[in-house]
Amino acid sequence: MSPPDRICASCGRAFSWRRAWADRWEEVRYCSKGCRRHRPGPLDRALEAEILALLGQRSRRAVVTPEEVARAVRPGDWSAHTERTRRAARRLVASGAVELLQKGRVVDPSTARGPVQIRRAQEAS
Repeated sequence: MSPPDRICASCGRAFSWRRAWADRWEEVRYCSKGCRRHRPGPLDRALEAEILALLGQRSRRAVVTPEEVARAVRPGDWSAHTERTRRAARRLVASGAVELLQKGRVVDPSTARGPVQIRRAQEAS
């Protein structure tokens, strides 16, 4: 039986145990070499903070888009940072702070493709 899935510290997607990682599974934080090369830095932290700040200024069920967040953080070259903003949102989903929506429904951040919206995590009722 393999250990439970983990969440990548870079892209925020779930990944499974691999035999190659058997000796060091407890140390594995990234799902791929690409994610290990693109570890979260100051810009990523700024994107996460901006997501939370924009949502904090709005009503409980309000949403923001990755494009809106990228524009707020990097007004001049925001379009180059939308995927980075999606990665920041997936990390916040893993921490339980936000949810990703598509067509008004909560989606799994690891498998969501296409346009998404971000909202604060809703309490279970």
